[in-house]
Amino acid sequence: MNTIKQVEKAQMEKLKKDIPAFKAGDTVRVHNKIKEGDRERLQVFEGVCIARKNDGLNSTFTVRKISFGEGVERVFPIYSPLVAKIELVRAGKVKRSKIYYLRQLFGKKARIAEDKNNAEA
Repeated sequence: MNTIKQVEKAQMEKLKKDIPAFKAGDTVRVHNKIKEGDRERLQVFEGVCIARKNDGLNSTFTVRKISFGEGVERVFPIYSPLVAKIELVRAGKVKRSKIYYLRQLFGKKARIAEDKNNAEA
């Protein structure tokens, strides 16, 4: 194992977060720290995880939600200190690891079936 991988592994152990096992298609609730002036608050972003990139310390996941009829997507780094907590709301049943096709769908077509076998919430 090269030096960079060793340093990343040490940082991941140091940042040790209890991250639920979630995948694309799952509905997640992300508690994000927002700094406004001199105070800090938590803002919750709930939506469907449409992509997940596992790359060690640089791992990210993309969450999509519909807000006032407009689609909103955010990419969250998993090991960021700004991400306070990740909750799994419901497990979804999809056949792909990147479900970007949800961007073109709306209404009832954009619903994802619940995976009753892997429902841990």
